[in-house]
Amino acid sequence: MSGQAANTGGHQGTRPSTNGSNAGAVSVPQQRATDGSINVGNGGQVHGGMSQPHLNGIVLEYLSKKGYNRTEATLRMESANQDVDGRPIHTRVEESGGLKYAKAFDLFKNWVEGNLEIYKPDLRRLLWPVFVYSFLDLVSDFYPREAKNFFDNFGISFENEHKGDLRTFQAVALPEHVTTNELSRIYHSQRYRVTLSQTAFYNLIQFLESKETEGGAVVIGIIQTRLNVVTVDRTGDDQFSLARLLERARHTEDFPAEDEGIPGHNPGSANIDRNAGMTVLTKLKLGQVTLDPEARQDVLADLEEEDKWNPPAAGQPTLVDSFEQRIKREESEEVPGKTELPPRPPPLARDVAMEVQKVKENRDRFQILGRTGGVGPGVSVTMFTFHNTNDSITCLDFSKDYLLIAAGTDMHYVRVWSIDGSPLPGPPQPNGQESRPSASHRLIGHSGPVYAVSFAPATASSTNQNLTKCKHLLSSSADRSVRLWSLDAWACLVVYRGHDGPVWDVTWAPHGHYFLTGSYDRTARLWSTDRVDYLRLFVGHDRDVDHVCFHPNDTYIFTGSSDKMVRMWLTSNGYPVRMFTGHAGNITALTCSPDGKILASADDSGTIILWDLTAGKLLKRMRGHSKGGIWSLTWSVESTVVVSGGADGTVRVWDVQLANDAGGQGKSIGEGGAGQKIDGTTQVSNVAGAGGKKKTKEVIVTSDQISAFRTKKSSVYKVMFTQQNLVLAGGAYIP
Repeated sequence: MSGQAANTGGHQGTRPSTNGSNAGAVSVPQQRATDGSINVGNGGQVHGGMSQPHLNGIVLEYLSKKGYNRTEATLRMESANQDVDGRPIHTRVEESGGLKYAKAFDLFKNWVEGNLEIYKPDLRRLLWPVFVYSFLDLVSDFYPREAKNFFDNFGISFENEHKGDLRTFQAVALPEHVTTNELSRIYHSQRYRVTLSQTAFYNLIQFLESKETEGGAVVIGIIQTRLNVVTVDRTGDDQFSLARLLERARHTEDFPAEDEGIPGHNPGSANIDRNAGMTVLTKLKLGQVTLDPEARQDVLADLEEEDKWNPPAAGQPTLVDSFEQRIKREESEEVPGKTELPPRPPPLARDVAMEVQKVKENRDRFQILGRTGGVGPGVSVTMFTFHNTNDSITCLDFSKDYLLIAAGTDMHYVRVWSIDGSPLPGPPQPNGQESRPSASHRLIGHSGPVYAVSFAPATASSTNQNLTKCKHLLSSSADRSVRLWSLDAWACLVVYRGHDGPVWDVTWAPHGHYFLTGSYDRTARLWSTDRVDYLRLFVGHDRDVDHVCFHPNDTYIFTGSSDKMVRMWLTSNGYPVRMFTGHAGNITALTCSPDGKILASADDSGTIILWDLTAGKLLKRMRGHSKGGIWSLTWSVESTVVVSGGADGTVRVWDVQLANDAGGQGKSIGEGGAGQKIDGTTQVSNVAGAGGKKKTKEVIVTSDQISAFRTKKSSVYKVMFTQQNLVLAGGAYIP
C-alpha cells in the first residue's frame, strides 16, 4: 500500500489528509464487518468509548477550522436534537409520525373530561369528529398499526352514540379504503359541523395554543381543516343560556346535537352552504286543504240528511255544525295554493261519502286533550298477535276501514286477514259462480322478501260499507318492484319498476291516487296509480332511504335514512325545504301529526324526536324503548299524544305537550313497564320488573311517557290510531 497501513478486520488506523500529513486529520474510529462494510460500533458507541455527541464535536471543530460555516450551522442545528445514540429527539408531538394523533387526542380528551361541568357537554361534541378525522388521517398516511391501536384504544368511548359508525370504520385499514368505504368517504370529503358557545370555544383554543408542542397543534389543525365550528353567543341563544348549560351539566348526554353532523347545515334548513350565515328557512304552508265548493255542498247535503234521520244526543253538536267549525278552522290557516299541490282527480261519490264518515267519527271520538291535574289521558290499545310465524313476518298494516290486516313475509308473498275473523269473499270466477270464502288470502307475485305493505285510504261506514271500504293494497319488495293489488279480485293490477335496489318502504298519500317509495338506491320516488313510471325523484341522502311519509295536506313529503337524517321535500317540484339531524341511530319510523305542524321520527337506539316544522327545530326527545328499533309511530286525532311500538315488545304512550327533563335524559329504570301508569303523581320506579324477582336491564325513560304496555315476547310491528282514538297494534309472537 506504498507505506500506508492496510485496515484489516478488527484493526484500526487513521485516514491521512489529502496532503499526506496527519495534521488536522479527523480520527474516525471505524469497524469493518465481515462483509467488507464499515459500521459504527454497537449502541451508537464508536470503538474506544467515543460517544456520538463527542464525535459531533470533533466534526464541528474541523468544519470551523476549514471555514465551512454553513455546513457547521446545519450540523449544529440537527445535532442539537439528538440523543446519546444519535437518534433524533422530537420536541414537538407532530414530529413523532403516526403516534402524534394518539398523543394529541389523549391530551385533548383528558382536558375535556376535566373541564368545568357547564362546558363539558358541549366540548364533548368535538371528541367524535376529532377521533374520526385522526383515524382517517392515520389510515391515509399509511400507518396501519398506529391506526388500529388508535381505534382500539379510543373508539370504545363512543359505543353508545356511534356504534353503527364504529362497526363500519373497523373495515377501513388501507388508504384506498378511505375513498371506497361509503361512510369514510362522506366524512373525508365534507366538514363536520359543531355548534359551541363562544366561551367554551375560546377556552378550548387557549388551551390548545398553550399545549402547542404537546399535541395542541395537531388538534388545531384538524379543527381548522376538517370541522365547521359555529360559535354562539350565550346571551342570544336559549340552548346556551346559563340555566340550560347547568341543566345539561347534571346529565350525561349520549346523542348528537340538533345541528351537528355531516354535512354541516343550518338547523332545520336544507341549505348546506356554510357561508349562508343566519338560517334562512323556506316558508311552509301547513294548513289543511279545503274541499272544492261543489264537493263541499254535496257533503253538507249528506250531513243535513244524516242529522235529520239521526238527531244528535243532548249536548252534542250536529254534524253540520261540526263540519262548519272544521272548515272555519282550516280557512284560518295558511294553506297551499293549487300550483303547490299535486294535481288531484275530480271528487267522486266515494270521496263525498268518506268525508261524511270522517265528520261523524270526528264528532263521536274519544277526545284526548292532554294531561288534566297531572294525570295523563287514558288510551286503550287492542293488540293483534300472530302465532306460529317462524319469524317470517316482516311488516304489517291495518286498513283504514278497520276490517283487514295485511302482513308481508320473507317468503315473497303478502297475506290478508279480516280483523274480526270473518271469512273473506273469494275472487270472482269466470263462470259467474261465487267462490268459497276463506279465512285469508295470499297475494303471490313478488320474487323477493316483502318489506312494506300499505292499504289505500278508506273509512268505516254504517250505511254503505261497499262505497267507502278499502279496495287496494300496495306492497314493496327486495325484487325492486312495487305492486298494486285489488282486494276485490285478490290479484295484482300493476307492477311499478324504477328503483335500482330493494324498496324498503311504500305509503299512500292521505287522499289516495299518489304513493311514495324509499329504496336502497338512496332515493325516494313519487308515483301515481295511473302511470307505471315515477313522477318525481328525491335525491339527497347519503345512504338508504328506509322510511317515507306524506304531510297531511299532500304538499310535502318526508324521508328518513340510514345516514341518520330526516329530510322534508316539496311534492310538486322535489325541492328540499327542511333537513333535521340529531338522531344517534338509523331512522326506523316517521309520521306527521294530523294538524301538520309536528313531525315524529324514531331510531334504532330507542329515541323518539319531535320536530317543529315551522321553526325547523327539535322540540324534544322522548326515551323509554330499549335498543332494537322503534318500528311504528302514530298520532292521536288531536295531535296531543304519540303511540310507539317496537322490537322491545312494548307499546308506549307519550304526552306531546309535556316538556320532559333535560332534553330527553330521563331516569334509569328497569326495562319493561307492563301496563304500568307513569304520570305526574306516580313514581317512575314502579315500572321496573315484576316485584324485583328478576334482574332486568335498565333503560332511560323520560317523564313524558304516559303508559307502557308490555307483550309476551311479541315484537310490535305496527301501531295505528283510529279516527275515534282507539289504538290498534299488531305483532308476531317469537318464542
